[in-house]
Amino acid sequence: MVSESAEFKGSTLDGESKEAFGSRVRSAVIWRSGSQILAQIITWASTLLVIRLLDPSDYGLFAMTQVVLAFLAFLNGWGFASALVQSDSIDPFRIRQAFGLLLLLNGLLAAIQFFGAPIAAAYYGQPMVADLLRVQALLFLATPFIALPEVMMSRALDFRRQAVVNLVAALAGASTALACALAGYGVWTLVYAPLAMFWTRAIGLTLVARLLVWPSFNFKGCGQIIGFGSAVLFSQLFWLVQSQSDIFIAGGRFEPHALGLYAEALFLAQIFMAKFVPPLNEVAFPAYARIKTDMPAVRWSFLKTVRVLMLIAAPFYCGLAVVAAPMVETLFGSKWLGMVPYIQLLSLALILMTVQILFAPVTNALGKPSISMFTAMSGAILFPVAFLIGAEWGLIGMAWAWLFAAPLLLLATARLSAPLIGVTLWDIARAMLPGLAPALVMAIGVGFAAEAIAPLGLTAPVQLAALAALGIALYGALLWMLEREAIDEMVRLVLRRRPPAEEAPNQEAI
Repeated sequence: MVSESAEFKGSTLDGESKEAFGSRVRSAVIWRSGSQILAQIITWASTLLVIRLLDPSDYGLFAMTQVVLAFLAFLNGWGFASALVQSDSIDPFRIRQAFGLLLLLNGLLAAIQFFGAPIAAAYYGQPMVADLLRVQALLFLATPFIALPEVMMSRALDFRRQAVVNLVAALAGASTALACALAGYGVWTLVYAPLAMFWTRAIGLTLVARLLVWPSFNFKGCGQIIGFGSAVLFSQLFWLVQSQSDIFIAGGRFEPHALGLYAEALFLAQIFMAKFVPPLNEVAFPAYARIKTDMPAVRWSFLKTVRVLMLIAAPFYCGLAVVAAPMVETLFGSKWLGMVPYIQLLSLALILMTVQILFAPVTNALGKPSISMFTAMSGAILFPVAFLIGAEWGLIGMAWAWLFAAPLLLLATARLSAPLIGVTLWDIARAMLPGLAPALVMAIGVGFAAEAIAPLGLTAPVQLAALAALGIALYGALLWMLEREAIDEMVRLVLRRRPPAEEAPNQEAI
């Protein structure tokens, strides 16, 4: 999406034509997103089998460990490595410094989690949590061998080799999960599968990147790495407070079975935002960094990204909300039907959250990570307060908290970020509208259809198929009647056609 704006420029970009750069970005998006889709298909196929073999209480215990793991993981130094992407130039010594930082930080984090595990277990009142956390400490030891090769290849927009390794890692994780579940390992299945996937990625990325360097623990002169990385680090800290505070608050108030239903509903609802948008952001960050001196291109590319992504995200989330019941029963079984009310509320909130996370790659690439830090700080205040209030009405109250906090965070993020990008709140709203408006109308239509066919007593798979087909047809028809230009834009993106001249960025400004 960044790439097409680059195609409309003249001259060169660091000795590379803008059209060639655009093609490289498009190729990077295809490799990164395509591999992510294939990896998720592999993972979901395994998950659908595993989830039928495990109990909600297993997922509840696992969710408790994830809060601890996530709060420590924000210190894993990934932000320091990301500074190598934003920099105009780097040298071998800086790479060695970054590697040294990664090794030092992650070794320390592994030790903290290993020896501090009993404290977390005591908070939750679940002794098993300590055992799980001790084993999960091995994840940190793999991180340096993933982060450094990944950011170096991302800097070069080399996502093809990453894609191959990620697919192999997904296969390793999925096969481990299935084998452990069939062997009766219970909650340990959810621990061993990520370990297999992480270490497969660590070994694979280190080999394909050919980045066999000795670390340096001499950190003299690495101020830019520390400065940029620290801002990213605090952004991640605040994001984790925002995203993990619901489980942290609920873990001490509700029993594992109920918490497992809420946690899995959150996982399912976040699939698009958490699994498909981050890979796009990984490509967007280095791409924006390459065109950061051309602000008309940055502005045009950002709005196009919002517009195109909402054409996909809005119908996904609206459709998920209205077909949640037959989908859960079809895919997971009747014992998981307690997830449905949570999914319906979370899906609507995550439409807005999907747009909110598109701002950080732009502001970071423009050399202002402090903006994403302050927006993350806003979320770290809004969401925990909303969760504490919502918890008074049980877990359903916490799901409602998402729906109240999400629009406030999007508004705060847009107000802080828009002036730097050169857009207005109205520009952002107009970019969202072509996907959002037809999706909401489609959801209302499918909702009425679901009520109409309920008395027929159709099986869950038949209901799901009928409602999904109706939703796709209705959304497509609405786009065709109301947003024909949006369809043309998607076709051009897929077929790599140039848009009409009037849609390109202002040539005079460029």
